[in-house]
Amino acid sequence: MARTVWDSTVGKKTVMAVSGLVMLLYLVAHMIGNLKVFFGTTEFNEYAHWLRTVGEPFMHYEWTLWLIRVVLVVAVVAHAVSAFQLSRRGIKARPSKYVHKRKRADYATRTMRWGGIILGLFIVWHILDLTTGTVHSGGFETGKPYQNVVDTFSTWYGNTIYIAAMLALGLHIRHGFWSAAQTLGAGSRTRDRALKTTANVLALLLTIGFVAVPVGVMTGVVS
Repeated sequence: MARTVWDSTVGKKTVMAVSGLVMLLYLVAHMIGNLKVFFGTTEFNEYAHWLRTVGEPFMHYEWTLWLIRVVLVVAVVAHAVSAFQLSRRGIKARPSKYVHKRKRADYATRTMRWGGIILGLFIVWHILDLTTGTVHSGGFETGKPYQNVVDTFSTWYGNTIYIAAMLALGLHIRHGFWSAAQTLGAGSRTRDRALKTTANVLALLLTIGFVAVPVGVMTGVVS
């Protein structure tokens, strides 16, 4: 049954919708946590330490954090694979171009496709920068996320990469939330306007919330 559902177009769209909502919930929590950087070094570093001790003593040190990471990896892979396969299926279903181009639909599709690729590359860079410290500038300090954040956003390329990715994220959420709601059957004539408004508000708040951190470093509010 699972294979039958996965092989169907509806099944792949459902996987995309559910995995997208899982990532959206994480992004909201992640943004709120990031904004703690405006309350100073001690509070932000203590928050980062708390993430590694959640669930203790029942859960061992970092177990909860690793559980969250595993769920996120599964969600990202499922989202990317289903998106790629749906894209390929769509191309095969219409090998010739439309006589009348559907500009709005084509624009949304291109935005989601390229936005997804940009975000995928950004995730890799973000992990190498602020989790492993592999590409971090200024000397990565384990256990000192506040200092690492300031280092990253004290460089022009760190700001450029991050802000560009967050703008792509905003567009992705704006269209993706709406699409997920339709796929999961939440859309209707009476709810469509509310869903569109929710998608726009979520996209705007998340974009502003994430971009606020590099802007805070650039302006000296966070230093």
